[in-house]
Amino acid sequence: MGVAAGQAETIGAGLVRLRRAACANPAQPQIWRQLADALDEAGDRAGAAAAYLEHVRHAPFDPALMRAAAALHGNDIPFAERLLKTHLKRAPTDVVAMRMLAELAVRLDRCEDAQRLLERCLELAPDFHEARHNCAIVLNRLNRPQDALVELERLLDADSGNPGYRNLKAVALCHTGDYATAIGIYAELLRQYPQQAALWLSYGHALKTAGRQEQAISAYERCIELDADFGDAYWSLANLKTFRFSDAQIAAMRDALARDSVGESHRQCLEFALGKALEDRSEYADSFRHYETGNVLRLQQIPYNPGENTARLHRAQATFSAEFLRARAGSGATAHDPIFIVGLPRAGSTLIEQILASHSRVEGTMELPDIISITRDLRGTRGGTYHEALAHLTREELRNLGEQYLERTRIHRKLGRPFFIDKMPNNFAHVGLIHLILPNAKIIDARRHPLACCFSGFKQHFAHGQNFTYGLNNIGRYFRDYVEWMRHVDTVLPGRVHRVIYEEMVTNTEHEVRRLLDYCGLPFEQACLRFFENERPVRTASSEQVRQPIYQSGVDHWQHYQPWLDPLKQALGPALTDYAG
Repeated sequence: MGVAAGQAETIGAGLVRLRRAACANPAQPQIWRQLADALDEAGDRAGAAAAYLEHVRHAPFDPALMRAAAALHGNDIPFAERLLKTHLKRAPTDVVAMRMLAELAVRLDRCEDAQRLLERCLELAPDFHEARHNCAIVLNRLNRPQDALVELERLLDADSGNPGYRNLKAVALCHTGDYATAIGIYAELLRQYPQQAALWLSYGHALKTAGRQEQAISAYERCIELDADFGDAYWSLANLKTFRFSDAQIAAMRDALARDSVGESHRQCLEFALGKALEDRSEYADSFRHYETGNVLRLQQIPYNPGENTARLHRAQATFSAEFLRARAGSGATAHDPIFIVGLPRAGSTLIEQILASHSRVEGTMELPDIISITRDLRGTRGGTYHEALAHLTREELRNLGEQYLERTRIHRKLGRPFFIDKMPNNFAHVGLIHLILPNAKIIDARRHPLACCFSGFKQHFAHGQNFTYGLNNIGRYFRDYVEWMRHVDTVLPGRVHRVIYEEMVTNTEHEVRRLLDYCGLPFEQACLRFFENERPVRTASSEQVRQPIYQSGVDHWQHYQPWLDPLKQALGPALTDYAG
């Protein structure tokens, strides 16, 4: 009893001393932090939270934090990281330093690390709104839009008119598939801030996905009116695939490229957009030159090593042997709900999705990153490659992963149909994992002639990911690796994967649709042949194309570029002719 009283007296004396110091030197952030720590230790959470906010308010006067902020601003990431980690060793409850280190982690694509830092930050300072906003951004990037919306509602309760919070809410709602609400938020923001070019771009993206093409075009063009150098808006028009640029718009893009002031990301978009504009005019030599320049610029920004991908898929082949799979037969969650469509981008997967989503028992969602998130989680918890981690999982753990996937994806299922589609093309590399955790899921491999598929990828400026598409050699090697891996899958899991060849779907549609439905265990429905009447949101680059009946004009369009495709043919090797499986 006496010891406790003595401790309380000591803590009380310390609080008095720290409060006096804070009053005498209110601009000293570390005094406020020490007071917050002491209040927290004394059990005064409300007082501690208030003191941490005072620490935040005065943090710009802290020399150590100022040096770290300058390094971050100058993009000197290694130096900024050293400064912040050293500072946090001395002051582990410095919420401002935590937030800065989280920002650094996001720049390095270490979003899980950023999330942990921000959660600790908010545990100490729940009213640190800037950190909560950062947390919502990170959660959305981690494919947790529902969790991001929870944080945003808390922020909006405190500041309902904040345009940054409202804009992020619209972004998160688009990720959950609630485009109508998101479009309403964007429209209201634009009534208040009509001169914000980037906001018009986001509005256009939401309208395009919802199938409101004319309004999307108007939004993109308004973006360009406000900022003539906004290459992303030009690319967004080109990416509709059905839009045709005028002479004046082509001249404006060329003028923008001639200006040194145009930023690197907008310059890349302008090159790709001009490539598409000139392709539509049959000016193939100039078109290819712009596509190639766009690829070179993009690759400088996101370097890619094709050898690493080859090594990854060879590890997968070594892991997923017939013996390995037999030993784990019967594992995983028993649900039949998921239908995975895998392959390379631009191989016809959106067409397959639209056909299946037109069936009364199937719901289309979007390219869901949840399987890739599971592989990332496996690497993080076990260390090494996820294939090594997978080899040590029990049957119960495999079943739990399958259930985890089903729970994560539930937010995207709006219609209550028994089956849903996950159209993430990159999941082809993870069909072994899918088989083990969801043994009753359907897996469809969308495949297209390699020159058509690879060149179409080469022409595409992806918003993020798909780094292998930038460069004819890179994408050719990637396609070759993909064919080799899927051939291995066919050997160890015969009949498990259903293959759809795009050219066959286009020339013999009803036959291929019936084969597809038979594989999925679904009765034939006429609506699947009239998929272009389906008004569901479509997020991919083919969104406008799948809102039209099937046409054959694009099947051999790559042949116009034959003179420049030798590097691609060489990289493809045997996959150039032996690709159909």
